[in-house]
Amino acid sequence: MVIKNLANFFTFLRIGLAPVIFVCLLDSSMHLLALVLFMFASFTDYLDGYFARKTNTVSVIGEVIDPIADKILIVFIFYGLAVNLDSYLIAFAASVIVAREIWVGALRDLNARNSNSDATKVLFISKIKTTIQLFTISIYLLGLSINNMLMIVIADILLFISVFITLYTGFLYTYNTLK
Repeated sequence: MVIKNLANFFTFLRIGLAPVIFVCLLDSSMHLLALVLFMFASFTDYLDGYFARKTNTVSVIGEVIDPIADKILIVFIFYGLAVNLDSYLIAFAASVIVAREIWVGALRDLNARNSNSDATKVLFISKIKTTIQLFTISIYLLGLSINNMLMIVIADILLFISVFITLYTGFLYTYNTLK
């Protein structure tokens, strides 16, 4: 019985780790811990799906909370990085990501009300989007952990790619809804 709850446990653990990692970003002596916790939190995204499929306990709440947990983690860390690095670029990118998520959430609600949920089913490219966002954050955290500004610049470039893909997937969901 315990293993059946592991999927949702890992999802909620990811949500709980987000503010902890944010706090770790405020103190330079905790940047390595932030990186390790973030890597673990990112891995829980795999674990929740693995255990849900393995135990055949895919649930509606899991399907709803899992992508929200991803967004909570990503947004907390991007805003933590924006504060830490005093970066308007990261803050703006995080705001674009939040706005897209709100927009897609509204589209999903609209499509559910109109019996058109297929228009906003999760696209494979959206999974790639999340992966690139998580990778971008990892590069930022690694750069902070080893005090390497070149890594931060590389992460800034990846951030532009992340924002582009985020906007593109939002466009695809919008297009699928309106056609």
